[in-house]
Amino acid sequence: MSRLNGKVAIITGGARGMGASHVRLFIKEGAKVMIADILEQEGQALANELGENAKFIKLDVTKGANWEEVVAETEKAFGPVNVLVNNAGISMNKSIEETSEEDYRRILDINQVSVFLGMKSVIPSMKKGNGGSIVNISSINGLVGGAIGYTDTKFAVRGMTKAAALGLAHYGIRVNSVHPGVIETPMIVQEDSKDAIKEFAKYIPSGRVAKPEEVSNLVLFLSSDESSYSTGSEFVVDGGLTAQ
Repeated sequence: MSRLNGKVAIITGGARGMGASHVRLFIKEGAKVMIADILEQEGQALANELGENAKFIKLDVTKGANWEEVVAETEKAFGPVNVLVNNAGISMNKSIEETSEEDYRRILDINQVSVFLGMKSVIPSMKKGNGGSIVNISSINGLVGGAIGYTDTKFAVRGMTKAAALGLAHYGIRVNSVHPGVIETPMIVQEDSKDAIKEFAKYIPSGRVAKPEEVSNLVLFLSSDESSYSTGSEFVVDGGLTAQ
């Protein structure tokens, strides 16, 4: 069964890692997907691989005008947007003493402001289609403490999700947040975070790091009509880590 048959989706950070996993599953389940990312070569290669139902567009998620272009191009290619997955993000593993103002503003723009811009930009398109689903990828650090900057922005995504869900429910637009734990993606092997993540993974009750596909399955559910009565909620996929 094609669980997203007829759906048009924008997935940010879709060129690699967890985003690419979402893209592949959405295409498999019948969606038409605009892969939006700053990584042109990888994004275009993925679109070429997946065929006519996948297209790539370059997106700087921190720029409102760029978001408007992405929505317009998605409508032109596929029709009104039904699904937005705000997946783009960066991590930073510095102490508050080591974090510069520039560092802080950069992670704020990419992890937090981009989610606001993405949600705002798709509302007119989703209204044309009488509703839709927005899935904001937060983190377990949107539920519990972690590194400065990263934790702050992921808590903010959680809050924005609830505020937007309340504001958009009357349009038939649902908004939920997903809170992954330790997932096997390029982001967790960055030089400034890989050692901390490796140590952290030892404490996962399920005894392992998750595969990106395990997050994608949850994102798929929230993007489909199967989750039609879920909005303003947090969905955790962490192997039991925050249950301790």
